[in-house]
Formats: sequence, structure tokens, C-alpha cells
Amino acid sequence: MRSSRRSFIKQASGFAACATGFNVTSAANGSSISPAKDPVDEISAAWYDRPMRWAQLAFVEDDPGNYDLSFWLDYFKRIHADAACLSAGGVVAFYPTVVPLHYRSRWLGTMDTFGEIVAGCRKLGMNVIARTDSHACHQDVYDAHPDWIAVNENGNKRRHASDPEYWLTCALGPYNFDFMTSVHQEIMRMYRVDGIFTNRWAGSGMCYCQHCQKNFRDFSGLDLPRTLNPQDASRRQYILWNQKVLFDLWRLWNEKIREINPQASYIANAGGGALSALDMKTIGEMAPTLFADRQGRTALMAPWANGKNGKEYRAAMGQKAIVGIFSVGIEDKNRWKDSVQSPDETRLWVADGIAQGLRPWFTKFNAKVIDRRWLPVVEEIYQWHFANQDYLRNRKNFARVGVVYSQQTASFYGGEGAKSLVDDPALGFYQALIEARVPFEMVHDGLLDRDHTAQFRTLIFPNIAALSDLQCQQIRDFVAAGGSVVATYETSLHDEWGVRRSDFGLASLFGASFAGRVQGPMLNSYLSLKKDPATDKYHPLLKGFEDSTRIVNPTNQVDIKPLAQTVFSPLEIVPSYPDLPMEAVFPPPVSTHNPGVILSESGRGRVVYFPGDIDRTFWEVLDVDHAKLLRNAVLWATDEVAPVTVEGQGVLDISIWGQKNSMTVHLVNLTNPMMMKGPVREIIPVANQHVRIQIPDGSHVTRAKLLVAGRPVPFTSNHGLIALDVPSIAVHEVIALDFGV
Repeated sequence: MRSSRRSFIKQASGFAACATGFNVTSAANGSSISPAKDPVDEISAAWYDRPMRWAQLAFVEDDPGNYDLSFWLDYFKRIHADAACLSAGGVVAFYPTVVPLHYRSRWLGTMDTFGEIVAGCRKLGMNVIARTDSHACHQDVYDAHPDWIAVNENGNKRRHASDPEYWLTCALGPYNFDFMTSVHQEIMRMYRVDGIFTNRWAGSGMCYCQHCQKNFRDFSGLDLPRTLNPQDASRRQYILWNQKVLFDLWRLWNEKIREINPQASYIANAGGGALSALDMKTIGEMAPTLFADRQGRTALMAPWANGKNGKEYRAAMGQKAIVGIFSVGIEDKNRWKDSVQSPDETRLWVADGIAQGLRPWFTKFNAKVIDRRWLPVVEEIYQWHFANQDYLRNRKNFARVGVVYSQQTASFYGGEGAKSLVDDPALGFYQALIEARVPFEMVHDGLLDRDHTAQFRTLIFPNIAALSDLQCQQIRDFVAAGGSVVATYETSLHDEWGVRRSDFGLASLFGASFAGRVQGPMLNSYLSLKKDPATDKYHPLLKGFEDSTRIVNPTNQVDIKPLAQTVFSPLEIVPSYPDLPMEAVFPPPVSTHNPGVILSESGRGRVVYFPGDIDRTFWEVLDVDHAKLLRNAVLWATDEVAPVTVEGQGVLDISIWGQKNSMTVHLVNLTNPMMMKGPVREIIPVANQHVRIQIPDGSHVTRAKLLVAGRPVPFTSNHGLIALDVPSIAVHEVIALDFGV
């Protein structure tokens, strides 16, 4: 078997130019490699927007002959599932494969389990995609091609941690490029499915096999890295090379599939937020649809995390169909794959995804129904979804606030600390906006051009530290055109490679320069609240703090120097002072007072810069004062009537959408003692929510109704503002406004 493949080193890349996201540069020649775009042609795009409800059966090896096919086809029909993802091959083949070394299920015999269920789904009018799994193989593959097996940094071939009878495969070598390509071609020739979706196709961590060593050296001139530090030259090049190879693989599979069925495509199990490995901008260009594989929450995860998935994917995908995969079982590190999740937890998780534009996809591991408790819950959700699907075919989101996320910041600035440095600030700001009931979208930092930011009045940068010069210019242009910015901590202090600049890339916008030091953790530090001496009034940033004099400071701080000779800041930093002994717990006198925020206005544009990591600290501590400050900062920066306002008690996730002849407002009730640590035990309804909705110019509302309650709702209309009351919300309510002439 060849030790290298031309597709590994061809001069094509899965990355965008560095000014709009990542950049692939070979250390050997210093050249940038532009991406080969994969626009979705009209033929292949035809079916992708049609399915609204997906079903997945992930077969286990003993399913053939032991599961009830008629039960599943009846269930698919009953829940109005219009697409299915069905296990076909890879680790185990569930059809009569003739590809050498493609392992057939020992229970398959002369049957065609995959083919039978595909035929049944097609009789129901469903789209069907085949699921393959390429991350593991059997001993005969190892014996025939030991070079296909993943190797650890010590040179040892890797057995599967869960089942040592299996070997882990190298995702970047011939196993995927040759063997799995043949498998995908065979499946497409035999069944002409609508697409192929592969589990764990991107590998199981770094591989040091002979193919990876040679091909990485050909790409970069370097040896594979032994560190995760992104400032290490080898590690930086590995991040780029790894993505390039995976995008090459994606393109190869897509090409071979379309040669057989031009209406089909390869749909990778890929994507996500800042910590996701593959560049979302490139994924958005390549994928005709995408499936967010975030099956449930675990540990300290909020239920809005499912909706966040939808926003992150949509930031790159636009209005292409995005599907949210949810498990009917418990998602946990202990891997209880045959478990059943609490019904209300499933309802809440799926509702938040639907509210933020995801189409539901349930996944069931093992086609034998062991515990039936999940069946009526999914049926309830899907039947409601089917009954109201015209109001769920969204064409436009009306949010005016966008939260930026940055994969290059996570990769090249965050490195091993990306969770704390990059993800936690975003989670903190997300939670603050949820509590403030501000509808918002996510924005990819590779798409900061006018075409992608025109809908927004305000962009939020939660410690988006790594920004290129061009990205900084795009942000300045956004403000010059009347947009507003809220930014925190080290935003723009590093270039796109994570290298610290001598000053902020956005210094002129922030009205502050870097003073040469980043402090932290700052224990027992505070922010003093100050009135404007010119007016003797508090700035709107301090609304709700009128009875306060001092609040806690974020724990990490960038030292700054204001650019203006005199600048008023409503927040002044009280430096750290001892917290023990108790007799020493008082602030020493200081002669200078550093600003805790810089506020500026330029035309219609407004800028708020917090030199502290207030968003990350909020996520860690959940201090209500920080939530108020973040809310007030966004409201002052935005300075316009919100597209929707909701008044009442409780915690709600809110979105506002437009369809062909209607608009909808989703209200997801997150008010629950188990909100931040699931699963929920029961739903706690909230009552009496007063809602005001701005309707588009030229639209006329003829009817308002509540889709979950299933009844009309009275409303008043005044100069394009619709007002109505929602009496009660259990999990989810949707206000639907029908337009007429």
C-alpha cells in the first residue's frame, strides 16, 4: 500500500483566507493555499430542505433477524418522519457487501437488513441516507494492512478502549481514502441513497503512523508535534494540515458519491462552535445541509446549549436546513447507550433546538426496543411539529444582536486552555443574554463582511483575542456604518495566529491602548460605580445600580491606557487587597483610578470595551451584578426598539422568525431548579408573559395564535407593534402571526 497519497499534498485547502478565518500555510514554502469552493448545485440541493423530521436507527451487530422491521416502519409513519439515517457499513456491514475486508454482521446470513429498511422507508416517501462508521476495524484488517491502524506517540498501534477486539483506524490514511471510499461507492451503487453520513470519520486523536509522519513532513517539512502548544511551529502546522486532509477526504467521498448519484452527497458529521476542529466557514461552503450531533446535555450544561448549536451552525450555513440530533437516552461519560432519558428533559432539549431553527432528529442505538418509555415522548413532539410545520420553515431570523465566535482564537490563542479562555466567556455572555431576554444570533469571525453582518445593530466579542488586520478593519467598518460593538478582555490583542500584538488591533475603536500587562487572577478586587461629574447622573450602563457603590471586579484584567487625555468611566477598578488577616481587609489609598470600562460613540455607532473578563467570570460565579452590566452594555450599545420584548417572571429563551406568510416568536421556558444541571424532573410553568412584537414594514397581521396551546390569542396593533399576553408556558410556546393583505 502506498505510504502517501496525492490528495494529501495537493495544493488545495479546506481553510478560508486568514483574514476571514483560518489560513493554511505550509511552513516549507510559506505560501497560502486558497480553498476550493464546493457550491451546491441545483440538482443536488433539491431534496435537502424538504425533510422536517428525522429518524435514526443505529444498528448493533445482532439486530439482523432480531428486530421488528414492521414496528419501526409503522412508528416512522405515525410520527410523520420524512427522512431516515440508517446504519449500512464500515465497522460492520448490514448488507451483502463484496468489498474485501468489509466485515459482515455475523447475524446477517443471506439477509439484507439495510436494504429491507431502506425499501420500507422509500415506500413511506422518506428520504434516506446511509450511516457508515470508519473509526474501528477487526483483526483481519490489521493483519492485512497494519499500516491502516492508528499509532500513538510511543509508536504502539492502538486498540479500541471500549472493545479491545477492535483496532482504531487512522482517519488520515489509506483506510479512509481507499477502503472507505470503496465502501461508500458500493452502498451508493446498490441503493442510490440520498447521502452518506459517517460517524467518527475524523479520527480518534493524533496518529503517528507511517502515513501521517510522511505526509505531514511533505506538507510542512517538520516532524509531527509532541505538544499541544499552538505557538509551537509544528503544532501550528499540524492544526492546518489535519484540517486540509479531512477536507480533502470530504471532497473525495463527495466526488465519488456524486459520480454514481448526482442528487446525493457526502454529509460529514462535523461542525460546531469555537472549540470545533474543522473550520465552519469552509463547512458552510461545502455542506448542502448539516446535522448538529449534540445529543443531550451532561454535567454543568444549560438546556439552551442545544439552541446554541443551531445558532453556531447557522452562522456558517445561512438558511440551509440544519438538523439537531438528540438521543432518546442519557448522554454521559459513562456511555449508557441503552438508557432512556427523562421525558421532560427530552422535551426541553428538543424544544430549545426547534426554537433556534433546528429540525429534530432522534437517534436510537440498537433497533431492538428495550425500554419503551421514550416512544410516546418523541411521538408527541413529532406530531406537534408536523401539525405546525408551515410555521417552522423559517426564512429569516430577526435578531439584531450577534455574538461572535472564533475557531482561530480557540486554536491559536486558547490551545489547551481554550475551554476557559475562549468557550467560557462565550457561555457567560450567552447566559446573560438569555436572562436579559434579548434575542440574538451567533456570528462566525470568518464572516464579518457586510453581507453577513448587515442584519445586526450590535456585535458582541467575548474575548475574541485572535483577529487578523483585515478582520479588525471589518469591525471598524461595521461601526463606521452605524453598528455597535461590545468587547471584553483581550479581544484583538493577538493576531490570527495567536501572537500577541504590541497593542490592540482595535485600539482606536476601543479608545484605549494596551499598557503592557495582563493581570490575574485578581483576588478581592472591585469596581467602584461613579456618576458622571458633568451631569451628576449615572450612565445607562449602571441602570439598576443606583443604590450601589461597589461591585466585584472580574478576576482577570488587561492593563490599559485611555487614548483620550480625559475620559470618564462609570466604573473604576479597585485593585486587589488582602483578604486575610481580617484586620488588613481594606483597600489602600491609590492616586490613579484605572477604568473598568471604556464607552464611546461615533455617529450612530457605540462601543463598549471591558478590559476585564467579565463574561468568563460571570459564567464561573453567576454574579447577578455582572449579568446586569452585560445586559445594560448590550441595550445601551444597541439603542433601538427590540424586535420582540417579553415581560414577566422566569427564564426564557426567545427567538423571532419570519416564514413565507407569517412570523413566529418562540418562548422556551428554562425556569427550573435543574436548569444548570440536568436532567429536569418536572416542568415548572411560568404565567402571564406580556409580549410586544415589531412586524416588518408593509405587513398586516390578520390572526395571532398560540401553537402549543392550540388556540387563537387576542392582540392589539399600533403602528407596526403587536401586543398580546401569553397566559402560561410549560416547556415551549410559539406565537404565530399570520400576514394578509
